[in-house]
Amino acid sequence: MSDTQTNSPFTTRTVAVLLVIAIVSFGAVMVLAGWAPELRDRDQAGDHPFSTSALGYNGIVQLLEDQGYPVEISRLEQRLASRDGGVMVVTVSPRGMSKKLEETRLQPTTLIVLPKWIGQTDPFNAKRQRDTRFMQARNLNDLLGQLDIEGEIGRIDVPAHTETPFGDMALKPDLKMQVIRSDTLVPVIEAGDGMLLGKFNDRDIYVLADPDMLNTFGLAERENARFAVQLMDWLRYEDYEPIIFDATLHGFVRSANLLQMVFDIPFIGATLAALASAFLLGWAALVRFGPTAREGRVIALGKQALVDNSAGLFTMARRETRMAPGYLAMVRRRVARDIAAPKTMTEAQLSALFDRLGPEEQSGKTFSQIESGLRGPSANREELMTRARDLYRWRRDILRRSTHERK
Repeated sequence: MSDTQTNSPFTTRTVAVLLVIAIVSFGAVMVLAGWAPELRDRDQAGDHPFSTSALGYNGIVQLLEDQGYPVEISRLEQRLASRDGGVMVVTVSPRGMSKKLEETRLQPTTLIVLPKWIGQTDPFNAKRQRDTRFMQARNLNDLLGQLDIEGEIGRIDVPAHTETPFGDMALKPDLKMQVIRSDTLVPVIEAGDGMLLGKFNDRDIYVLADPDMLNTFGLAERENARFAVQLMDWLRYEDYEPIIFDATLHGFVRSANLLQMVFDIPFIGATLAALASAFLLGWAALVRFGPTAREGRVIALGKQALVDNSAGLFTMARRETRMAPGYLAMVRRRVARDIAAPKTMTEAQLSALFDRLGPEEQSGKTFSQIESGLRGPSANREELMTRARDLYRWRRDILRRSTHERK
């Protein structure tokens, strides 16, 4: 029993499995390279709209979404200065935001929410804060100067009632109510000797002094949550205008990514066309090409080369259809030699002898019937091939039967 030998050390199944693994791995690397920043968890403790901590603003985002408001969290810096309508809510962090605020030209309508607390991130849970305390007033006053606001921060006892443009409300900030004392801002909501909400004279830029009206901890009080929702309604001109919470000032900036761009409009069409072309080229390479062809001689040697060259000459001379009589004479001589027929026999006698040997098994034609179609030139190449094939099969059958009879 002989061992089966193959030209390749790998089976088709092995190659297919390796190919699938390579494609999946390459796709995973591309996805992680392009979308890794989008996949990371942005819920970290802080004064930003992704945070679910006590000082974060994700609570107001979820509250407005549950009420059916069009809410967005923006990670594009250009939307601070250029956008099509809507209310931009800018939550100010007590750390590392001074330079950004000075360089940013805010577009109306914008609500700036000042900080009030400083907290430390819990080392055992990065989403939570601990040890929160009041931010120093002098740091807040410096922040007002960076916002082009002449004034100071004050903290007063929480009043029993606060008059607002949307009604008298019993607001409940934690410990103290933070207010602004300033002649630069136009009071919108006054509280004690200051203002809880103020507005720039020449622009629709509003400043909310106490963040407890919007942050997650403050929304635990029902009256604060009602104030937050009604404040958003009051700031918007139309119900369809979105409420946009900026996250770029907190470092959550969406940078331009080439991999994401090619899968986004308007480049997605060209990308799909390129992927389809690559797939078709790979498929063509897989099904068309076999083992690497070896480089041969410019002029081949041997019988096969001689046959090929002769056939090529006949084709170039357009004499293929005139080869039938010559092929018939050659087969007659070879069969006569194979069966040891007397050399003195004429063509007619040989034809009669060949008829007695039997017909061709597939078509049932005798030698005389086959011979009649090969005595003259054929009408075309296909007719020549058909008649020559019949003669070839007849000779093969005769020789096979003669071999069996001798056995």
